[in-house]
Amino acid sequence: MRHREVDSLLVKQFDDRTTMGKAAAVEVADTMLRLLAEQPAVNMVFAAAPSQNEFLEALASRDDIDWRRVNAFHMDEYVGLPADATQRFGNFLKVRLFDRVPLRSANYLDGNATDAADECKRYTELMQIYPIDVVCMGIGENCHIAFNDPHVADFSDPAWVKVVDLDMACRQQQVNDKCFDAITDVPTHALTLTIPALMAADYVFCMVPGLNKADAVRHTLQEDITPVYPSTVLRSHRNAILYIDNQSASKL
Repeated sequence: MRHREVDSLLVKQFDDRTTMGKAAAVEVADTMLRLLAEQPAVNMVFAAAPSQNEFLEALASRDDIDWRRVNAFHMDEYVGLPADATQRFGNFLKVRLFDRVPLRSANYLDGNATDAADECKRYTELMQIYPIDVVCMGIGENCHIAFNDPHVADFSDPAWVKVVDLDMACRQQQVNDKCFDAITDVPTHALTLTIPALMAADYVFCMVPGLNKADAVRHTLQEDITPVYPSTVLRSHRNAILYIDNQSASKL
């Protein structure tokens, strides 16, 4: 493992994505255990994407965490997919983590809510009741975090949850990740936690493996901190770690 610092962001590079995912899980679990020794519960946000698979598998396998004191959230959800669609991020996390451990609560964003504004308000209020301690996330090919694509990213967003339209690069990534067969199958809108909501967490762990993320990693670490590259905001967080592998680091 090699590491460097870019502004306030600690960057850890590993040979491959499996090693990276396992290492990230160890450090997330260590943080959870420390927080659980200090406070009644831990509130966490998780990303749903293939880039998180190795990390989620390693974390779900831990038997030394009192999951009954963990409140889990997810950071975004498509609008309009059938409730049983495997591409729904809530369903992704349900299979890979939320149903595998005895959580105190699993709090799902409803992309099919009758009133999207009310759903954003409901989820915002939940996060106010359970202030987020830890965010576990990735970075999109266009440098989005959650579904804050460059055209809707706002580092000073007054909202904590909002409805957004997805840009073409974001929708194409879902095809590249083999989540959908064609871009026409990818929803055009989603609910997302905003950048201030994510950055309000005390700890941010960001897992970004794979060759298709090499440009995003390069922009994240080398561009100015700007919503044009939303993930650059990680470099201003007080306690964030970026985990990359040799493939995602290949353009640095």
